[in-house]
Amino acid sequence: MKTPHIPLDAPYSSNQRAWLNGFFAGMHTQMVQSASAVNQTDVRIVNILYGSQTGNAESVATDAANLAKTHGLKPIVKSMDEIEAGALATMEYLLIITSTYGEGEMPDNAQMLWDAVSSETAPKLTLSKYSVLALGDTSYDLFCQAGKDWDTRLTELGATKIYDRADCDVDFEEPAQNWLTAVIPLMTNGTSTTTVIDVAQSAVEKPQYHRKNPFPGKLLVNRIITDPTSSKETRHYEISIAGSGLHYEAGDALCVIPSNCPELVADLLKALGCKGDEEEPVNSGLMLLKDALLSHFEIKLPSKELLEEIAKRSGDQELNGILATGNKEALGSYLWGRDTLDLLLQFPQVEFSAAEFIALLKPLQHRAYSISSSGNVHPDSVHLTVASVRYESHGRQHKGVCSTFLADRVDDSTEVRCFFTPNKVFRVPEDNNLPMIMVGPGTGVAPFRAFLQERGFRKASGKNWLFFGDRNAATDFIYREELEAMQQSGLLTRLDLAFSRDQEAKIYVQDRMCEQGAELFAWLEQGGYFFVCGDAYRMAKDVDQTLHDIIAEHGRLGKEQAVEYVNKLKKDKRYVRDVY
Repeated sequence: MKTPHIPLDAPYSSNQRAWLNGFFAGMHTQMVQSASAVNQTDVRIVNILYGSQTGNAESVATDAANLAKTHGLKPIVKSMDEIEAGALATMEYLLIITSTYGEGEMPDNAQMLWDAVSSETAPKLTLSKYSVLALGDTSYDLFCQAGKDWDTRLTELGATKIYDRADCDVDFEEPAQNWLTAVIPLMTNGTSTTTVIDVAQSAVEKPQYHRKNPFPGKLLVNRIITDPTSSKETRHYEISIAGSGLHYEAGDALCVIPSNCPELVADLLKALGCKGDEEEPVNSGLMLLKDALLSHFEIKLPSKELLEEIAKRSGDQELNGILATGNKEALGSYLWGRDTLDLLLQFPQVEFSAAEFIALLKPLQHRAYSISSSGNVHPDSVHLTVASVRYESHGRQHKGVCSTFLADRVDDSTEVRCFFTPNKVFRVPEDNNLPMIMVGPGTGVAPFRAFLQERGFRKASGKNWLFFGDRNAATDFIYREELEAMQQSGLLTRLDLAFSRDQEAKIYVQDRMCEQGAELFAWLEQGGYFFVCGDAYRMAKDVDQTLHDIIAEHGRLGKEQAVEYVNKLKKDKRYVRDVY
């Protein structure tokens, strides 16, 4: 049974053609599934679509499928970039599981589908019965915004909500489980079992070590790789995973669970007027306040709840005015360089009991770092490339929570509690013959060091091109010897450098891309993959715009055609980003 399609010369716009092709593809899938279900018991299909930036939404989608099977349902799990908008019109039962990226944005793998669903040509979904699970972080203003947007839009398109959206904070496991065990039975046909399982333990492929059970790694190497005269401090770390049974792939992330700075804890206790030996309720038990602040709570970045309570108790007109207007830019400017201790010192008249204070704090979270080594080349260790955060503000020295935990406080007696987060999309091409273009300024070079190690291990014949840069070549050219050696050996085919402050006019990686636009487009035409790692808010956006411009110019395409070209790269997993 062949899938129908719209001829290229049919009188439709690209959006209309994409919608119709998606609709027919979805209808064809349902027809095939219906045909295969003849002579079988009526099995209800549940479509589970996920939008994921770091893998959490994908993990929950897998849990949802496992639970659906125990209720006699047939789950179909897909990333949002694997379907066209028209296919949604054929889905009777639909679960949307999505994280929120950046400032209320869709994850990369959800953006194209969202754009199509948001358009005027989006299909009506009157046959669909749905529910949404949103993953987010309440420290961001637009908490779970992607999930909220999906919920609103599905209703606008005529879909019927069968269970309320659940919005999950960073500790998402329990609320996600509650949502799943409530919504899955509503999708049964009344004849299935009602077995309820613990989805947190349901998937056999769950790793032994995870956020709730991190691996106790040992730090083998802690080396500064920027020059002593640099305005930055970037370090190379190697952490032993020998004997753990763990394996990682180039492109994965290592999540590190830090402890807070003891000096910051002592200063907070002093500002609160506490000694630290007070016993306070934490996780259904009692714990010394000092220990709780050291290892259980986020004490650097003030939570929204703490900020609002300080504003309320202080009566400060400026802070209350900013919070009342909800102006994100004004609040960001106000908080720039400030942390929780700064606020307590700024308003000494505001008093909190120990219990009140910790009730306004968020749990201390792990920090995820792109791995800078290949697991095949270094099976017993994992390498990280981390910029140490240190700055002076409001009359105090400030330090990053995890970056200085690794730099200053981990020694032979200290465990590095960690676990891996796979990134199944951000991977070296399976075809070793295909070209690979990597854009990674600063510590964004980390995964590409791993990619190059992996290509060397595979003896891949595909060309490799790296765009790298930082402030100054003399002080910030990290891994210079390694990269130049890779270039001399032929592993690194091209190395284009952009050191912004080595000349009067600043030069960035996107400028180097423009200079080599014709060659870059030629590599894409040869089937090349395009990878980006680094700052999401400036660099990645500038690189994305430059990529569109290069494709339009050298492909002799109009703006809309260039967008279609880039979207095809994304759909084929040939344009992938690891941005933060």
